[in-house]
Amino acid sequence: MVASKSARERKAAVEAGLLATVKIDLDAQGGFAYKISCTACTTTVAGKEKTRSRRPWSAYRPGADNGYLAAMDRWVFHLHEQHADTDATEAPCLAYLAEAQQRLHERRLEQEARGR
Repeated sequence: MVASKSARERKAAVEAGLLATVKIDLDAQGGFAYKISCTACTTTVAGKEKTRSRRPWSAYRPGADNGYLAAMDRWVFHLHEQHADTDATEAPCLAYLAEAQQRLHERRLEQEARGR
């Protein structure tokens, strides 16, 4: 049985923890695109006429190559780097930090092998 969009959103929100808001959109191909935003951090973005505005930090990943895993990995790195005092009881996804680091290392090795 395939989980609904709202069920996937709830599961991702529980895994991401209290600092996160999770939203799932549909991408151009009709797949799920995961957006995980931080409730504590903001980032500066360029606006019209060279003005700058603030918006919540977020990771947005479409589902082509497992968007859930890609977005959650990026979120885990954000928590690890910006919210080091957060532990796995507050954000269960932190239990997967070592696996996320391994996937990043493998991706970088693949890019080097392709000459990027």
